[in-house]
Amino acid sequence: MELLIPECSYHIYNHSNGNDLLFKDAKNYFFFLDKYQKFISPVADTFVYCLMPNHFHLLVQIKKETDIILELSSKNAKRKYDMLETTSEKEKFVSLYVSKQFSNLFSSYTQAFNKVYNRMGSLFIKNFKRKRINDNNYFLKLIVYIHLNPVTHKFVQKPDDWKYSSYNTILSSKPTFVKREEVIELYGDVENFKFCHTNEIDS
Repeated sequence: MELLIPECSYHIYNHSNGNDLLFKDAKNYFFFLDKYQKFISPVADTFVYCLMPNHFHLLVQIKKETDIILELSSKNAKRKYDMLETTSEKEKFVSLYVSKQFSNLFSSYTQAFNKVYNRMGSLFIKNFKRKRINDNNYFLKLIVYIHLNPVTHKFVQKPDDWKYSSYNTILSSKPTFVKREEVIELYGDVENFKFCHTNEIDS
């Protein structure tokens, strides 16, 4: 399994286990996002996301190692980190810590979901997928791909009709954990951001 390296960008995605749904109700989506901010925002910056009934997509950049270490300061993990002697050991520890935060997110959400819906067992496929992004053009295409997921799967006709992605968040001015300004800057302006999404639908 590829390590999540500080200051690198990743497409992270996962699917429900079997035929289960990850989100059955509107409140499930918002609950997941609350959990997401708790576990992931301290270790990664989020550019875009899309939550679908049985899977999700995220585009994130892992934070600097120094920032992640600061996050360890109030945790038992800081003591373990300080006991490591070599740079490579410390780098690996930080990367594994980031992966563990994602695992904690999925585990925490599953426990709450199972309690509400009286179910047992894993909800997500065990090993979440991650793909490192090294190309700026691919990064831009991935933003559109993620936002158009509900259109591709025929849940809606336009990305702004789907409530559970970052598309409308990026177009709004409400407070958000999404890196709104950075995303818009990648496209030049809001109009080009919207054009690139609608142009892909029409093509």
